[in-house]
Amino acid sequence: MDAALATSVAVYEESRRRVEMLDAVCDHLSARVIDREQDLADARLELRRMHGEREQSLQTVAAVLGELNSIRRQARGQATRMRLRALRDAAELSDRVTDLTRRPAESRERLLAALHEAIERIGADEDDARPEPAPLRPVGDVFDGRVEIEVGPFHDFSQLVGFEDAAGAITATSQISVTRFARGRATLEMRLSEPVELLRELEERSPFQFAVRDQRADRVVLDVPAPGAEAA
Repeated sequence: MDAALATSVAVYEESRRRVEMLDAVCDHLSARVIDREQDLADARLELRRMHGEREQSLQTVAAVLGELNSIRRQARGQATRMRLRALRDAAELSDRVTDLTRRPAESRERLLAALHEAIERIGADEDDARPEPAPLRPVGDVFDGRVEIEVGPFHDFSQLVGFEDAAGAITATSQISVTRFARGRATLEMRLSEPVELLRELEERSPFQFAVRDQRADRVVLDVPAPGAEAA
């Protein structure tokens, strides 16, 4: 009887030790689970914070790009108006000088050409170097690189500003400027960052109709019909 009791006590003690050991293991695992859940919660919060910062950064970049594009359009239009005003003032000045000095017609033409050349130098871009000519390529509807467009005659300055804005709105246009304006005709220099069907883009965006008089690898000559002819 004593032996059986002793055996039962030993079995009980062994079971109790196992239960205590399992309880300790459960407590340890529970603590680890709680720690991992806290880590996951912290990670979720960090991801949400980073996502919010990324969205805010994207919105800021988009707003800055919009402002830059707006400033670029305004600056281009203002520069065009300033160049046109300078050319007009130069022409008026040359007429006044001619009237005062009563020079012959040949002298008047030389004076007017000199004034135009001086204004073109003043209104030139910051890069004084003459750009390298575009490589020769077959003439076609697709243009790339540097392209010179002669267009006119314009009936008022707003037509030139509208045409320059239309050409500048083409996605491939990286740079555009008016390099010459005389007797109603203007010469624009464009820089295209990728091949584009330039004439088709201009026809879609231009505020007026035009006819293609000449088309070469890096130069296009466009004629603007008179108001009566365009309406007809």
